[in-house]
Formats: sequence, C-alpha cells, structure tokens
Amino acid sequence: MKTSNPVLNDAFPARSWGMEEKSVMTVNGVVLKTALLLVITLLSAAFTWRHFAAPGADLSALNGWMLGSIFVGFGVAMATVFKKTWSPVTAPLYAAVEGVFVGAISMILEASFPGIALQAATATFGTLAAMLFVYQSGLIKVTDTFRMIVATATLGIAATYFLMIVLAFFGVNISFLTDSGGFSILFSLFVIGIAALNFVLDFDAIEQGAARGAPKYMEWFGAFALMVTIIWLYIEFLRLLSKLRSR
Repeated sequence: MKTSNPVLNDAFPARSWGMEEKSVMTVNGVVLKTALLLVITLLSAAFTWRHFAAPGADLSALNGWMLGSIFVGFGVAMATVFKKTWSPVTAPLYAAVEGVFVGAISMILEASFPGIALQAATATFGTLAAMLFVYQSGLIKVTDTFRMIVATATLGIAATYFLMIVLAFFGVNISFLTDSGGFSILFSLFVIGIAALNFVLDFDAIEQGAARGAPKYMEWFGAFALMVTIIWLYIEFLRLLSKLRSR
C-alpha cells in the first residue's frame, strides 16, 4: 500500500492471526484520534498566541520558538515514523510541538495581514472536506500511476524547500519562489494542489489499513499522518495568502 505521504508508505501491517476485533485499527478510531490531535494543536497554538499577545511580551523571541519547534517537531516525527508503536505518545507530542510553530507563524503573519490565520484555517478545512468528498464519491481513482505522480511531485517540493533552506544559510534567497510575483503565486497554488491530493492517498491508505486489521496503535499513526498533511496545507495557505495580500 503506497501513498505519496512518506509517513504512510507501507505503514499498516496486516492483522496478525488471533488478534481480537477490539485490538485492531478502525477508520472511526482514526477519525476520533485525528480530532484529538487537532484539539491539542489548537490549544498549543492558542497558548503560544496568548503568551506573545500579553503586554510586555518579547515578540523577537517568536522566531526562536518557531525555529525550535521545527527541529523538535522533525525529531518527534522521525521517531514516530521509525517506531510506530510509540505513536500513541509521540503523535500527541507532535501535535503539541507543531501547535507552537503554527501559533508563532500565524501571529507573525497576522501582525502584517489581519485575518490571515482565520482565512488559512477556513481554506485548509474546506479543502480537507472537499477531498474527503472527492475520495468517497470516487471522482478520483487511486491508481498506481496516480500515486507515482503525486509522490514524485511531493518529493520534488520537499527537495525544493530543502534547497531553499540550505541556500538561505548562505544568504541566498530564491526570490521568484518567495516574492509576490505571478510565478511565485502559481508555485504556491501547485504546492497546495499536491498537498490536497495527498489527502486522497492518505484516506485510501487508512481505509486499507483498517480493512487489513492493522494493530490498534496504528490509529494514532494514521491520525499523525493526517496531521502532517493538514499542517503542511495550512502553512501553504498562509504563504499563498500573504503573497496575494502583499501585491
């Protein structure tokens, strides 16, 4: 079972002989755990927002919080990917850490573009609902070719972002991908489209995992994988909206 989301590739083992029904993964279980992770992320983001919105708060520290949460979040994500049995603990931890990042970057952009955080959140969950409808209605067929195309595009985006980060350390800015020009906006739209298509593949992988009777802890792993895509999409909507409002 392959998806373009690297944390879901070959993630769900088949049900072991003799496992009880209550010990296996279900789609409803993933939905409930995803909702819980969303709540944790929102609470963590709200804490970060309120902390820096308080009178006398050092707003310059926001960048430090954001950078720290990126590294910690990446470490927790890697631990979850390679030790899936840890996901009941690491998935909520990932949500809490990413909530700090979401709160910090949202507050920074909100200062320049009032209302952008709500707009990005609305667009993110609207896209999630739309892709769930598309998947359930069968409008997009999850074929091996479709998986390969989305996987290749996703890896290409990841490589591009990694290159941008490395070049930034040397003071090089790829402005045509980060400014408010037409090409940059088209690039953001492309990334958002690929992120949205990841939802379709993620839904398919989770559904197949439940059908195969994967272990119960994989509900947490499936919820974690969905959170990775949700947070990615939210950040991309923030980037797109900030470019549009800068024009």
